[in-house]
Amino acid sequence: MDPIDPAAPVAPGNTVAGAVGSTLARLGVDHVFGVVGSGNFHLTNAMTAAGARFVAARHECGAVVMADGYTRMSGRLAAVSLHQGPGLTNAMTGIAEAAKSRTPLVVLAADVTEPRSNFHVDQHALATAVGATAMRVTAAESAVDTTVSAYRTAVTERRTVLLNLPLAVQEMPAAGPVALPAPPAGEPYATSGDELAALVEALRSAERPVFVAGRGARLPGSREALSDLAGACGALLATSAVAKGLFHGDPWSLDVSGGFATPLAAELITAADLIVGWGCALNMWTMRHGRLIGPDATVAQVDVDSHALGAHRDIHIGVHGPVIDTARAALEALGTAHTGYRTEAVRERIAAEGRWRDVPHDDDSTPDHIDPRALSAALDELLPAERVVSVDSGNFMGYPSAYLSVPDENGFCFTQAFQSIGLGLATAIGAALAQPSRLPVAALGDGGVLMGAAELETVARLGIPMLAVVYDDAGYGAEVHHFGPDGHDLATVRFPDTDIAAIARGNGWEAAQVRTVSDLGAVATWLAGDRSRPMLVDAKVTSAPSWWLEEAFRGH
Repeated sequence: MDPIDPAAPVAPGNTVAGAVGSTLARLGVDHVFGVVGSGNFHLTNAMTAAGARFVAARHECGAVVMADGYTRMSGRLAAVSLHQGPGLTNAMTGIAEAAKSRTPLVVLAADVTEPRSNFHVDQHALATAVGATAMRVTAAESAVDTTVSAYRTAVTERRTVLLNLPLAVQEMPAAGPVALPAPPAGEPYATSGDELAALVEALRSAERPVFVAGRGARLPGSREALSDLAGACGALLATSAVAKGLFHGDPWSLDVSGGFATPLAAELITAADLIVGWGCALNMWTMRHGRLIGPDATVAQVDVDSHALGAHRDIHIGVHGPVIDTARAALEALGTAHTGYRTEAVRERIAAEGRWRDVPHDDDSTPDHIDPRALSAALDELLPAERVVSVDSGNFMGYPSAYLSVPDENGFCFTQAFQSIGLGLATAIGAALAQPSRLPVAALGDGGVLMGAAELETVARLGIPMLAVVYDDAGYGAEVHHFGPDGHDLATVRFPDTDIAAIARGNGWEAAQVRTVSDLGAVATWLAGDRSRPMLVDAKVTSAPSWWLEEAFRGH
């Protein structure tokens, strides 16, 4: 996140709305996403007048998810601008996702405090209910201070903050020009010497250590710090899904741990005698409900949030501290390097079996439907390496997550903390704006793309050269495969075949149906062209329960 310059003066404009908007822009917020109505019109214009780019979504939930994706993939805090009442309620699923993911965002919402107004809802309670932090601007004199507090809370505590702006207060004359207050001195982390010593001793004595890096390791310098320490103690490297790509290209990388793990990764992680989570919750998804932890394994966790230590499972060692600083301190204290898990035999197996594309499977494709594994492998071969992949939720999601490689941790955007379908397309828009030099790829299910279809127009209007791949099995696959084996009536979760390609064309996209691998020639043609319009692939896939979903359901 961009640092605050305490000496920079704020040009508040004529009203509180102007002061709030210009303050955020001066703090470094360069993108604001939203849907504009009467309550946030002046606020949004104040931000654009101060230099921020406004990105108009077609639905408020999409606006929040775009901001979430942008912040995750750029490392720069984005803002959201919403109308009062229904503008906020429409956005709540996106706010819940961001809050559960600890994405730093400032959501600006106009607010009606008159209970008899049609627009009135308890906006503070709405935010609190989904885990966001609620604040309110209550007076002209304190508007800048409250705005700065919202920004700092979002950045320093990694929180999604809802800043409510009552209409009557927005219209008040702003206070005179104000300098931004100096940021408070940071609190040192209370890492004890005993905690670090215990971790170092575990690293020193482990014969088969594995590092699992999570969201907290997606900071610049984390890869280098963890790779150096892993090399000294002989650890293999893995990530949670949200940090996929962090160790891309490292010969000792197992890629993703958990439901998306390859059979080899699952085997090697389960055999580990030490598992260290670095900024990683080690939750049921990353550890397959604990089945990836061997019975005699030592479990350690490093996190800046002391409440995260041991939150999802019992741990033997907990270190409260930043990933990079802790890894460097451990490396300095470790002493003599040793081989650990890094034997030649293990390296050869990772090279031969380390990708899902290397795992044999029976191709279930028919003349009318393509196996999603064959589709995903062919796409990985076809697409340029410099890509940013965003994945919606659903039965299909394991295929693009596992088969599509990404160049680094900023190449994979995974808004799945709330497990809502329909967020993937908006996620991809935010990721594309954050990484404009890469090909944006949206991996969607048919249910999710139809739920979020309003943003198809947004992609075309913004001129984003996006490839959207729809894994279309004409139903809600997770429910079909969960309830179908027990003989339940599935009429409520199956749908007639839909021409999603035609819907995309109506919104300004190029589009093609794909039923066989040879049909992907349309994608090759698009890639070789000027990509002046986005491209949607409506892939009619075979319907089968995904391996990751079977793993997830075993935990219930």
